[in-house]
Amino acid sequence: MKKDILVGSNAYWVGYVDDRKVPFHRLVLEKGTTYNSYLLKTEMPTIIDTVDISFGKEYVENLKQHIALEEIKYIVINHVEPDHSGALPVLAAKAKDAVIVATELGVKELKEMYKLHNRQFLIVRDGDTLDIGGKTLKFLETPYLHTEETMVTYSVEDKTLYPCDIFSTHIATYELFNDLSAEDITGDFEVYYSLIMNPHKNYVQDMIKKIRQLDIEVIAPSHGYILRTDAKKYIDSYDNMSKTSESNRKAAILFSTMTSNTKKLATFIEAALTAKGIEAVLINVKEEKDVEVAKEAVLNSDILFFGSSTRYGDMVGKIEEVLKELNNMDLTSKVGVAFGSYGWSGEAIEIINDYLKTSTMKVLDSSLIIKSTGMDNVQAPIRVKFAVEEEVSKFKETVEVISDILAG
Repeated sequence: MKKDILVGSNAYWVGYVDDRKVPFHRLVLEKGTTYNSYLLKTEMPTIIDTVDISFGKEYVENLKQHIALEEIKYIVINHVEPDHSGALPVLAAKAKDAVIVATELGVKELKEMYKLHNRQFLIVRDGDTLDIGGKTLKFLETPYLHTEETMVTYSVEDKTLYPCDIFSTHIATYELFNDLSAEDITGDFEVYYSLIMNPHKNYVQDMIKKIRQLDIEVIAPSHGYILRTDAKKYIDSYDNMSKTSESNRKAAILFSTMTSNTKKLATFIEAALTAKGIEAVLINVKEEKDVEVAKEAVLNSDILFFGSSTRYGDMVGKIEEVLKELNNMDLTSKVGVAFGSYGWSGEAIEIINDYLKTSTMKVLDSSLIIKSTGMDNVQAPIRVKFAVEEEVSKFKETVEVISDILAG
């Protein structure tokens, strides 16, 4: 029998320590990491999150030393990425009667990922509770921290928050509690936040507002240290790091428009950037004299938006004269985004994006956003049909996410 690692009353760590140099989200974790899974030994024994898909068999074998697997009644999955749900198929095959608990989107994704046939699922929504016999679990939805299906689980009687990736650190250690660390963990804690959570800072603020309503003494995340002392300090840290501060970055929004639809979109982008503390200038490049003004703005700005309406499959106005000059400029420190309105095919937007890609600037498009944030519902270049009010409003979140990335 392995030594039990108590997180709280009848609550145990049953995770896995991975002391390799671990590939993780395009990075290599030099200090390794842990995959924290928790067992609540109540009248209805419950697992909260599992471990990485690579260690499913080892995880289940270890879990057998703590509980008969057929006794498990619930398996809570806060976040479906394979480093937390990966051992679910192996565990579910042994815990045949266990109910799998997740958000509505989480259940959908788990079914798609693991082909869990003939299983009972429990969909939980924001504020729902579950009595597991001796403990009450409260669920709060926390979308985009850091993918859209995520939630956190709060054990009411234990005053313990199980937030999965939120509040994590990446370090392989058997001294699992922050008060046992020989070194200050602040650096590792802040690095994790900046890499994983910072692109979602608006959603961090939403999460903070929710958990401030809870009485939290222990934070038990899915990676690294369990924060059993100074929980409020770490909550305050996330709060402070995610607050929007004034930026010294400058943006230029350069566009040509045919019927003012692209101008509407440009104005919408300007407002979103300004709200993030980014100084933005709007330039309608419709005449020859505007070209020189636009070129100067390109050189003096950190963030560049280029937009045009589409007419006969091409751009309008004088915006192309600015784009042709980009290859003659050193733009290595700048970020570019293409946008525009269209009525039918919208070729101008892709032509602009192609110009940006041949320059030395970093081009922000959907693939880069997915790599940076994990969000796959944010479209860039920004394409809006006719730019009528309801169409522009659909892009509110897209523009806000892009603004967050650029402000960060």
